[in-house]
Amino acid sequence: MNAPTRWKTAWITGASSGIGRALALQLAAAGTQVAVSARSADKLQELGPGTFAYPLDVTDPIATQDTLLRIEKDLGPVELVIFAAGTYAEVAADKINAATFEYIMATNYQGTVNGLAAVLPGMLARERGHVAWIASLTGYIGLPKAAAYGPSKAALISLAESLKSEMARKGIAISVVNPGFVATPMTANNEFAMPFLMQPEEAARRTLDGLARGRFEITYPRRLTLILKLARLLPYSVYFWLIDRFILR
Repeated sequence: MNAPTRWKTAWITGASSGIGRALALQLAAAGTQVAVSARSADKLQELGPGTFAYPLDVTDPIATQDTLLRIEKDLGPVELVIFAAGTYAEVAADKINAATFEYIMATNYQGTVNGLAAVLPGMLARERGHVAWIASLTGYIGLPKAAAYGPSKAALISLAESLKSEMARKGIAISVVNPGFVATPMTANNEFAMPFLMQPEEAARRTLDGLARGRFEITYPRRLTLILKLARLLPYSVYFWLIDRFILR
């Protein structure tokens, strides 16, 4: 993304790697001053000109509020916020561990809620702003080995659907981003084939294009989106037959 953006100041969490990092670099290159947050302070410092590092663990609601206050004191009101912090763990049905589920939900879902609680009061007072978060196409339907990750992303989709109409009336745009497989450190250890694998730079480009167009749902790649949306419409008997035949074979 090289053209100037409509956003003077943005805040991105999960900016040390993957889609979050690519988003920060592309926005900064287009002239937006980008506050970047992640737990890894060293990686944030490597992002370069146009980015401003604010290390943060999004699971800490007080630290999240304090970080937003520091950002707006230094850079001014944030106009675009993208919550991209997330984690993943493959969970087999015979290895359910409550701590894994708790950690993934605390990071992926509650971390986003913590961010929302921080940014919405100021945006509502100003009656403008755009808030987006990274969910996943896996949030559409239950998939094997995604028993911890998938529900956290389904919750994020539902959160966006629940807030969208009410926030729009108050001048706040809500967007939910549902990527397919993207080549990031989070997917690097997957031992299964990842169809339509995309590079984070392309994912970021498509995300920013959708945000600039004001879209509520931003999804990619199109073919995988279509497959999973159609899968939601199948009777369970057919869906589970397909899982048994093609996924768990």
